[in-house]
Amino acid sequence: MAVRRWPHSGPPPDPAELSSGPLLWLVPAPEAGAPLDVSVLDEGERARVAALRRPAERALYAAAHTAPRRLLGGCLGMAAAQVPLTRLACSALPCPGCGGPHGRPAVAGPPGEELHFSLSHSGGPALLAFAARPVGVDIERVPGGRDGPDAAASLHTLEQAELAALPPVYRPAASARCWTRKEACLKATGAGISEVSPRTLRPGTGPLPARSLAWALMDLRSRRAMRRPARCARRLRRGTAGPPGRRPVRCASTGSRGRR
Repeated sequence: MAVRRWPHSGPPPDPAELSSGPLLWLVPAPEAGAPLDVSVLDEGERARVAALRRPAERALYAAAHTAPRRLLGGCLGMAAAQVPLTRLACSALPCPGCGGPHGRPAVAGPPGEELHFSLSHSGGPALLAFAARPVGVDIERVPGGRDGPDAAASLHTLEQAELAALPPVYRPAASARCWTRKEACLKATGAGISEVSPRTLRPGTGPLPARSLAWALMDLRSRRAMRRPARCARRLRRGTAGPPGRRPVRCASTGSRGRR
């Protein structure tokens, strides 16, 4: 699966292309000193940009959230700032912390039934996916050796056993594979880590993801410039099988996670 690079050049994406699978874009982190453009963001997104302390974080958030609006606007034939976005409720109960919905982001109204998207960023480049059915993407930095044991304790018991059987040097990469797969699936459903325990979802830690009857889970080959593994999960039509996964490029950078 090819990953296109943002800024998008050429005509807007044709929704008909989505019938053959998700379309993916890599949104690089803006260069230091680049002007901050929030012209197409809504009030809530602008408030989020203003609340971020570091200029690099503000620039990345603005770029990562501008890209889907411009691409969606091209698909829908409207101005990027006018694209109506919402969050789909993932359950009948609101968030106990803020009372708001925390489902996956979506285009509001009838267009959102045929055009789905997902966004992920993790302190560097962002990954964006469009699909004809619910889709989730996740891009993460590979954790350092000290982060491995804590993350492993939250995995499925069989995944914990898989990691324990590996030599210690291979565990951080295997753990990162597993977590990005889980988060891509949870973002596709809109459930999130807070509502669905990662112990109940088992995409596996090996080079190839485990197959699911409901989802096609794909490992994406990261460019060396990304230095991160990436995953994409999309809803399958009933009765179809998922495509084979791909081995990600080995990564070595460390850092914190970031989500939409």
